[in-house]
Amino acid sequence: MTLLTAHRILIGTAIVFFLFYAIWEFTGGGGTEGGTAGRARGAVALLAAAALGIYFLSLRRRGGPGT
Repeated sequence: MTLLTAHRILIGTAIVFFLFYAIWEFTGGGGTEGGTAGRARGAVALLAAAALGIYFLSLRRRGGPGT
């Protein structure tokens, strides 16, 4: 496994985590109502997932084995 492959795996995992966290915040996960703060945290998590998604797609253009 190359370092770039490991990096892609970690970035992909982070994207999934941020998406899960955003859904968790929007639905009031954990039995607490997040209100405005929960929606704000969910929105920030979605922005982080989008930014990492753009970065992940830019990795596809980089050279290396398997690209």
